[in-house]
Amino acid sequence: QVQLVESGGGLVQAGGSLRLSCAASGRTFSSYAMGWFRQAPGKERESVAAISRSTSSTYYAYYADSVKGRFTISRDNAKNTVYLQMNSLKPEDTAVYYCAASGRVSLGRSVNEYDYWGQGTQVTVSS
Repeated sequence: QVQLVESGGGLVQAGGSLRLSCAASGRTFSSYAMGWFRQAPGKERESVAAISRSTSSTYYAYYADSVKGRFTISRDNAKNTVYLQMNSLKPEDTAVYYCAASGRVSLGRSVNEYDYWGQGTQVTVSS
């Protein structure tokens, strides 16, 4: 059982940066792979980035093509927190961003691969 709470969203101008945080409860945080998704009005929820479970000897990350080179996912197990650093933001990045936890070994890119979800945080990028 994992409970997730996102924070760090807000309004920024195009080209600006934001750092999203996702705080997780429970002692099992390190055993979960973590992902970030986003959903814009009228669109499907899409995968943005994912990072492997912290029990792995090597950390792996996945990024959607649309955010490669601009976004960075990381995690701090001591704080039970996963982050999404977003740089060079574009208006098309505007969406509600969700973090999610998965017990799977592989990096999930579909919403049905994740067991727990946060409530989301709004990111708005003005042109």
